Amino acid sequence: MPTFTAPDGTLLAYRVIESDCGDGEPLLCLPGGPMRAAAYLGDLGGLARHRRLVLLDLRGTGASGTPSDPATYRCDRQVADVEALREHLGLDRIDVLAHSAAGDLALLHAARYPHRIRSLTLVTARARCLGVDFTVAHRHEGAALRAGEPWFAAARDAYERIWAGTAADADWEAALPFFYGRWDAAAKAHAESEVAQTNEEAARMYASPGAFGSVAENRTALAALDAPVLILAGEWDTGPLPRTAATVASLLPRAETVVQPAAGHHPWLDDPGQFTRIVAEFLARAA
Repeated sequence: MPTFTAPDGTLLAYRVIESDCGDGEPLLCLPGGPMRAAAYLGDLGGLARHRRLVLLDLRGTGASGTPSDPATYRCDRQVADVEALREHLGLDRIDVLAHSAAGDLALLHAARYPHRIRSLTLVTARARCLGVDFTVAHRHEGAALRAGEPWFAAARDAYERIWAGTAADADWEAALPFFYGRWDAAAKAHAESEVAQTNEEAARMYASPGAFGSVAENRTALAALDAPVLILAGEWDTGPLPRTAATVASLLPRAETVVQPAAGHHPWLDDPGQFTRIVAEFLARAA
């Protein structure tokens, strides 16, 4: 895998999936988790047929090196890593796609370097740096949409214990179906890889105090962002709910919200064709 050096000297790795259509324009992809290696993104449901994907392994995950200072796992401290990758790729402006917890990282990078952003795609993403988050009540509301599923009863009880803070390890496994629009063999295999791909120490540090900076300052900076933003929500995702995603969009001047039907937290798995169409059409308009 190609590598580059972060400002603090940490060696970071990324994977490139070349476009089938010959379009050399890269799409810089930031994984969530938080702090899960980018391998779980795969080719984003075939999005690589439309764009060259550059998938970053965040520090301490996948093939990237472990920093000497664990405090640099904090979300705001990793903004410099994203900017260093842009410089390494030799790009004046970049298209960025961020999933889940990486939404905060992408937004903080855009707030600090707005002139470097050509477009921003946020997929079922968090936006704590803008003062928007989902609650336990939101989780329950989203979970209730799946009441007709055969796995619902057992998964619901496990989900309740997770958000009550009384969960055992088995509960996290039992609740996994809520994160997927279809709990099939592909979803199960995808879910099984999460523990091995996640740096738990880094995940604990990612949202530690101060990680998201000043909400007021971030809102002010991003209110002036002159770049198109796609906020893609899953109809059945428990966090963020579609209306939460719409709230984030209202804080960005050129943002649009699209809700992918029957999708959970990983919409490229639930309906690859639909996910690819939504994102590819947005990127074509943003070019």
